[in-house]
This record gives sequence, structure tokens and C-alpha cells, in this order.
Amino acid sequence: MKKNLMKPEIINGDILEQDVEVIVNSWNRNIIPWWLLLPQGVSGAIKKKGGTIPFKEVARFGSIPLGEARVTSAGSLNFKAIIHVAGINAFWFATEYSVTNSVLNAMKIVEEREFQSVAIPLIGSGSGNRGKQWSLNIMLKAFESIKSPAKVSIIQFDKGVS
Repeated sequence: MKKNLMKPEIINGDILEQDVEVIVNSWNRNIIPWWLLLPQGVSGAIKKKGGTIPFKEVARFGSIPLGEARVTSAGSLNFKAIIHVAGINAFWFATEYSVTNSVLNAMKIVEEREFQSVAIPLIGSGSGNRGKQWSLNIMLKAFESIKSPAKVSIIQFDKGVS
């Protein structure tokens, strides 16, 4: 399959309602045990609808370096997998480095596992204390250097759309 420069589709909606093979969870660095946290945003939605299995699996990786990614099962969600990215630092803040590398490393997993489609939230716009437009701009810039045949959707959460 021909690899083209990425032109992600930007969608307003719920990441758990997307028709894709895999989703990305903007996670922390796994320094604090998942069961001590009150997952919010994408993580909270995954836990509520998909259960705790993906979080138990990602915990086995230990501390995740900032901007890196790990893949787990999707629990009871209807996806092939969840890619967890360490998109925020120990101070709960997203940086250009953490967002850019989260995108690059998530897409490496998409390529390695030959996933055909992926939905990615706005990394750092929630618990990472950054705005939606800031996150979107950094992510789109990161995609400029990626070549992939996968269909990529960037999801801007909109609770009124499903």
C-alpha cells in the first residue's frame, strides 16, 4: 500500500464512537498507579465503557518516558487496541515535545501493527492544561512529517455529537 503524507480528518465528536481499528488514549507517564487516579477525559470514558483491563495492562509497562507510547487491548470496547501516549509531564502539563512525540510514537505503533485506521484525541488539551487550538496546531505540525496509508482522525470532543 502506498504511503502518503498524513492529512488527518478533524472530527467533532466522541472518540469511543469512531469507526476505527484503534484509538489513542492521552495518558500520564504511569508514575502514579492508575487505580489512585480518577481518570478524566478519554481515560475516564475508556474506564467507564471499556473497563479497567487496558489500565491494568498499561501499568505493567511501568514508567513511560514522556512522549512515548504503549499498546494494550481495548478491554470490552469494540477496537483492536488502545495506544496509550505519555502526553503530559509529571506536573500535568503538555509540552510541544510531549505532544509531538506522542503523535510520532503512536503512529509508529499504527505502522508496526498495520492498523488501517486510528482516532486520536487532542493530546494535552484536557488534563495537560492546554487549549484545543494549541494541541491541534502541534499535532497537525507533527503529522506533516509522517507518511502512512492509515486513515487518521483527530477527535475534538463534543458531548453533543456521537
